[in-house]
Amino acid sequence: MTAKTKAIRPPAITIARSEHARLSNLADMLAERDPHAAEQLAVELDRAKVVDDARMAPGIMRMGSVAEFRIDDEPPQTAELVFPKDADISRQRISVLTPVGAALLGLSAGQSIEWAARDGKVRRLSVIAVHAAVPDAAEAS
Repeated sequence: MTAKTKAIRPPAITIARSEHARLSNLADMLAERDPHAAEQLAVELDRAKVVDDARMAPGIMRMGSVAEFRIDDEPPQTAELVFPKDADISRQRISVLTPVGAALLGLSAGQSIEWAARDGKVRRLSVIAVHAAVPDAAEAS
């Protein structure tokens, strides 16, 4: 049995319907340019429970939310989950197209997820806390 077949089943995730549609379009548009990132995002979207935006429970990691999380045994980190055009690691804004960004999507505090990094090493991300999305002035207009 290979390491991939022994992998722990990923946790249940929930995504708002509007974000699911927008992220699905993003994955489709990216399929030719960056198939690895597109597939990683598509896999997360395919396994997500999709709910109406108004029914999203608080504390679930969604676009614009800020998470406190730990990767493996590293010190805790804080980052906002954003679309690729808004990513800026110096401002702790992580793209949903990165392995960490895709892993965070739809999780809540106390959940963990494992994934194989490009070097084949299995990484574990554990969510400590999720803070609500702050409306982006650009999207509010």
